[in-house]
Amino acid sequence: MQALTTQVTRLAPTFTAVSDAIWATPELCYAEHRSVAAQIDALAAQGFAITRNIAGLDTAFTADWGTDGPVIAFLGEFDALPGLSQQAGLAKPLAVEDGGNGHGCGHNLLGAASMLAASALAARLRDTGIAARVRYYGCPAEEGGWGKVRMVAAGAFDDAQVGIGWHPGTYNAVRARATLAVANRRYRFTGRAAHAAMSPHLGRSALDAVELMNVGANYLREHMPQEARLHYAATDAGGSAPNVVQARAESLYMIRAPELDDLHALIARVDDVARGAALMTGTQVEIIGEGGAANVLPNAALCAVMHQAMLALGTLNFARDELAFAQAIRDSLGDTAAADRRAQTEGDALLPQGHGRLPLHSGLRCFSGRIEQGTGSTDVGDVSWQIPVVEAALATWAVGTPSHTWQAVAQGRSSAAHRAMIRAANVMAHTALTLIQQPGAIAQAQDELARRRGGRPYVPVLPDAA
Repeated sequence: MQALTTQVTRLAPTFTAVSDAIWATPELCYAEHRSVAAQIDALAAQGFAITRNIAGLDTAFTADWGTDGPVIAFLGEFDALPGLSQQAGLAKPLAVEDGGNGHGCGHNLLGAASMLAASALAARLRDTGIAARVRYYGCPAEEGGWGKVRMVAAGAFDDAQVGIGWHPGTYNAVRARATLAVANRRYRFTGRAAHAAMSPHLGRSALDAVELMNVGANYLREHMPQEARLHYAATDAGGSAPNVVQARAESLYMIRAPELDDLHALIARVDDVARGAALMTGTQVEIIGEGGAANVLPNAALCAVMHQAMLALGTLNFARDELAFAQAIRDSLGDTAAADRRAQTEGDALLPQGHGRLPLHSGLRCFSGRIEQGTGSTDVGDVSWQIPVVEAALATWAVGTPSHTWQAVAQGRSSAAHRAMIRAANVMAHTALTLIQQPGAIAQAQDELARRRGGRPYVPVLPDAA
């Protein structure tokens, strides 16, 4: 174990610098050109062979090392979020650029740690002569663009045996939970304008159709699977003049369900609600599929391997100044009671009884073998339908920090975040090495995936053709 950790430590400064550079140039989905260039330069310097334009996407690539043995896939992301610009190291909101982007989900750390794990593992395999192929997947547009879905559909994962990843968060654990399958659907209504007072009978209100669709969706909620979700935004109300019958209006729905087949069935019902609203108002509706993602099929066999790696690596300790900054972030959150109740339930931030509470989680949440149902969504799900996938969570943020907030951005290049990023790389690299050395564990994970799929077809939620 120490020899691989030594490689992680040796390479850590290189990939910490890459993480900070990506944090400083936050780019939105499918526009991550500088982020990709920084990653490719770093991996090429470590001897990886680069393949660009995966699935025809300018910012999707793979980096390969080795020619024989199982293909171990490390998953990387690097896209930012709009409107979350924030200066680093401050516990108060202060944008670097008004209205600018920010890494509110920690993807600058995510991709860098996966690259560090891949590079350290490749160096160790080179030293030992163990046969394996190490591949880093540069995956764009996780934040609503669902880049991995298009990469999966293009066959990018067809020859991989297992996928390994992680995500920044507020606690240390294997991510032993399923996610919800998700689809983005745009409903664009077209009617007929008229004077709302003098000739309302001649008008056909697209805005009425949007509102009636929302009413129908509200009634549909009672008859969906309990874990399913519908979210919507009115993206075009047709105009600001109330004395005009609005000839156009539009809403964007995010539809979620616990299973991929449930999702496709629910999409059909929401589409019917939209058609009914159009029928009631005498308007037309254009339904535009903007992509989505499958639910994650978690793999308990891989979770057990990763959990053992996390146990062996021991406690993640933080320095006094790191804890002080984390406490300042917690103070900025206002009422943290709900977050603390969650921490109490999950063991996120608790030391042994009598030792108080830390603002950064330094322990390890237990893994009992039980798989939980989560409420979020990620395009990692589509990879998990093709190959067994396992992910870690590491405490890069103060307990209670919500993702997609300025507080997450402010912590994104802190020394505590760097420390957690390096630990994540260590966890992933050791998990991979164990699997390479124990091929039966990979076979067990593949058998579990086959059982979880149960013969169900994988039908990706791809965007409609332009």
